[in-house]
Amino acid sequence: MSASLASLFAPGFFGSSTVHVALLVGAVVALVAGAVGVFTVMRGQSFAGEALGDIQTTGGSGAFLVSVPLLWGYVAVSVVAAAAMELIGIQRARGRDLATGIVLGVALGLAALFLSLLATSQNTTGAPFTILFGSMFVIASSTIPLILLLSAIVATVVAILYRPLLLGSVSAELAAARGIPVRLVGALYLLALALSVALAAMTIGTILSTALLIGPAATALRLTRRPGAAILAAGVIGIGAMWLGIVLAYDSYDWPPIHQGWPVSFFVVSIIFALYLLAGVPRLWRARRRGGNPAVVAGEG
Repeated sequence: MSASLASLFAPGFFGSSTVHVALLVGAVVALVAGAVGVFTVMRGQSFAGEALGDIQTTGGSGAFLVSVPLLWGYVAVSVVAAAAMELIGIQRARGRDLATGIVLGVALGLAALFLSLLATSQNTTGAPFTILFGSMFVIASSTIPLILLLSAIVATVVAILYRPLLLGSVSAELAAARGIPVRLVGALYLLALALSVALAAMTIGTILSTALLIGPAATALRLTRRPGAAILAAGVIGIGAMWLGIVLAYDSYDWPPIHQGWPVSFFVVSIIFALYLLAGVPRLWRARRRGGNPAVVAGEG
């Protein structure tokens, strides 16, 4: 290995099986989160994505309590919450937000109970941290088939519903006028959103999962307004942030405090945020040259 690469990758990085699992899972999850995230931003349902991410805390803590894999808890609670939001929601933004808020409140109440029970358990040291902030280096290789299966389901739903989702995101009324079953499409999209958020929670934790869902998508839509190109760009941005975050987290075991390490989620979220800000620079520069108001243009992104 050259001196430049040796300075970037700590010894043992390429030979670590835990790193191999983290890189694979991170890439797959970033791809599906980017695809779903673009439609989430376009449909103005970022609050639903945020709520589903927070709701994962209930699934994760419940999974620890009954001793089942975390991902099963995330998926179960996410799907149930999405179904509840769809059943009690109304096909208007205010109705959707109301349904999301109700479900979120109930789920967080359960999460408080489950976390309290975990705090009194003697065999769940570090469980709350793992749930809230994730731990890429402890993902078991046995969960890879399930992660790939869920990711394939999300990708298939997005691919099949691409055109109806795109039209419905622009105008639900126009989509309905063209004979598209808007309610069914919205329900299937919400299922894909729930599964992608569950996968994101598995990697960078429940309270930060929305960053992986929304951040790369919002950054991509700053760079291009074409949905297909935005989905591709969001996937590339997400994978880049994931992989660089894994590298830095692995290297951080030699940073102060020695042999403690910094969480992958911190690096991933920081990188995504930095990229989002950088993506707005060209638009600000163009506005400055045209004599526009940079503050207004920045708000448009």
